[in-house]
Amino acid sequence: MLEIRELTKTFGGYHAVRDVSTTIRAGTIHAVIGPNGAGKTTLFNLVSGVLAPTSGSVLLEGQSLAGLRPDRIARLGLVRTFQGVRLFGPMTVLENVQTGRYMRTHGDLLAMFFRIPGRESKQETETRERAMQLLDMVGLAKQHDALASELALADQRRLEIARALATEPRMLLLDEPVAGMNPVEVNEAAALIQRIRDSGVTVLLTEHHMSLVMKISDRITVLNYGEKIAEGTAREVREDPLVLQAYLGTEEGAH
Repeated sequence: MLEIRELTKTFGGYHAVRDVSTTIRAGTIHAVIGPNGAGKTTLFNLVSGVLAPTSGSVLLEGQSLAGLRPDRIARLGLVRTFQGVRLFGPMTVLENVQTGRYMRTHGDLLAMFFRIPGRESKQETETRERAMQLLDMVGLAKQHDALASELALADQRRLEIARALATEPRMLLLDEPVAGMNPVEVNEAAALIQRIRDSGVTVLLTEHHMSLVMKISDRITVLNYGEKIAEGTAREVREDPLVLQAYLGTEEGAH
């Protein structure tokens, strides 16, 4: 689904990401982990077009993403969420998801919000119904009329995922999707991410919550100081001496 080749990003003389290569297989949950400052969010920004790489390339199903704006990359099927929730606070939960859906339609988004009551086009009806389906999927259907700004943090994160799914992505990037959640909310988020994978959307995520990563990831890439130091299954990564050293300071620290 996604191929990252020798990706590098420098800021002055600092290498935020250095020669990172990996392949994300279609239909999987692939996690990118590492200590603070390892380069995870920078890697996400490079893949999604927020930042331009210093060198290297990113290919989505064989198509280069070089030089493309984030909106163009989203139209190709790669969509992301951010560590800091970025919703349209004054809009309702339903309207937030509808904005994502309109990227895949030929309608006028403004016309949807200023239409005459009771005069809904077929396309608007389909957009609303699909948005409600996605809200049901993430557990927010009963709150569809609430303002996004009034939701609890965990619900705001779920809403951001629903809005991203409304664009009909083939690949979804999740940046710290369970940050600030309690254990019950983390378990619910894990189940949701697995449902997204099972629906046919490939998931690439970065997350500090290691039990979540180890539970749901098909494959894990580990970064440290901007470089890839390990990659494999949860068990392989957990037992890798370089990973133990990066997280614990010494290999003996694991024992």
